[in-house]
Order: sequence, then C-alpha cells, then structure tokens
Amino acid sequence: MSIKQPDLRTVNVTRYVTPLREGGSLPAIAEADDGFLYVLKFRGAGQGVKALIAELIGGEVARTLGMKIPEIVFANLDTAFGRTEPDEEIQDLLKASVGLNLALHYLSGAITYDPTVAVIDPLTASQIVWLDCLLTNVDRTPRNTNMLMWHRELWLIDHGASLYFHHSWDNWEEQAKRPFVQVKDHVLLPQAAELEKVDAAFRAILTEEQIRAIVAVVPDEWLLTLSHHGTPEEIREVYARFLITRIANAGTFVNEAQNARKTLI
Repeated sequence: MSIKQPDLRTVNVTRYVTPLREGGSLPAIAEADDGFLYVLKFRGAGQGVKALIAELIGGEVARTLGMKIPEIVFANLDTAFGRTEPDEEIQDLLKASVGLNLALHYLSGAITYDPTVAVIDPLTASQIVWLDCLLTNVDRTPRNTNMLMWHRELWLIDHGASLYFHHSWDNWEEQAKRPFVQVKDHVLLPQAAELEKVDAAFRAILTEEQIRAIVAVVPDEWLLTLSHHGTPEEIREVYARFLITRIANAGTFVNEAQNARKTLI
C-alpha cells in the first residue's frame, strides 16, 4: 500500500477578521495572502503548540482514513500583525503567537452537526468512533460534536483535545495501551454498529510507515518549544510510537466502545 505523505501549504496571515469566542483557546477567522479565509489556531493560546500538534496529527490521520477534513495549512503570523488590534486580550494572544501557527480552511455556510436532525449511517459512525478512540479525542460529544454539515456532507473539525497523553508525557507507553473510557459520551456511539469491520480496515491503512509519514510533518519550530521532552526527532518518535502501539492494541479500545454501546441500545 502506498504511503500518503501530507503536503501542507504555508500561508501568511494578512487580516484578523473575527474571534470565535465559543472556542476555549480563542481561535479566529482570518484571511491569508492566498485570498482564502481560515479558522486560525494560535500557538499562544492556552495549550500552546501541543494543541496544534494534536490538531495536525489528528486531522491528517482522519484524512488518511478517507474522512472529510478542511484543508490544514501552516499559517505565519508577523510581529507587526497585532499592533492595531484594539482588544487587549486578542492583542496579547497575537503577540504570543508570532511565527508558525495552524489554520483550517473556513467552510463558509457550514452548520454544526445536530444528532437530532441528521442521521449518520452505521459505517461512518463506526469510522469516526474508531478514529476518536485511537486519538483519545474527548471532544466529540452531544454537547460539542465538532462536526459540520457542509454541502450535505459530514466534515470533522477540531482535534486539538486529542492525544492528551502529551500533557503528562512520562507514562505514554502505558496510556497507549489503555481503553478509551470516554467513548461512552461519544455522540455517534449509538450508531456505531460496525466497529469490528472498521477496525480491520483501518489497521491495514495505518501502517507504521504511514504513521511516521504523518508525524514527520510536525514542524521543528513547534517541537523546539518542548525541548524539556527531548530533541524534535525524539519527540516525533514518541508521537509515532504512541500511535503505533495504540493501533497494535486497538482491540482494547474497540471492546470498550462495544461494551459502552451495549448500555445505550
């Protein structure tokens, strides 16, 4: 099977349009020098570059598995960008985010997925549940689905809360083998009736080589801010080994999801 190497573009932010205040890290809609609008995620926000790393890896894993993800780009923020911003909180955020940030193409007109309105088929639901169990994504609940309906298709957004092992780091090997107990709150769990079928298919796609190709795109500029964890190469190796180990032990989180689903149906 061929390896899909993510090829991310780099844009320069030219205009701050509006904050998205429903996000805890204060993302914003911004315009770039290619003329497109993006949802900009800032390195200077609460979780720093770790949220950007999770967003990048999680989004590109999902894309590799065939799911719809808005284009992810690297977004440069110039030192002069925030000087004219009147909001002091936003100005501080912009100043703390000078350099390389992350952005997702803005899906104009998209609406938040509402589980009471749109019905997701069992295969798609199982695919998304499996993905979130792999990534340990705690942020796909009925309260905050982090999915959009755009042109009658389901799009996944916001994986910044994934890979939460990197907030404690030292016991990553143990965490890689754990079930994902938070799956009980997943908005699509009731429909996820084909987890075993998805598990077999996705394990075949996410080979060790594929995982390493995805992790390789994480920029040194971000990883150098985590130098207390090692060199950029050493840190990438931990992210890769975490995912490789988790995929090898996927039966653990698949069983957890199936057992949690039995309590709902």
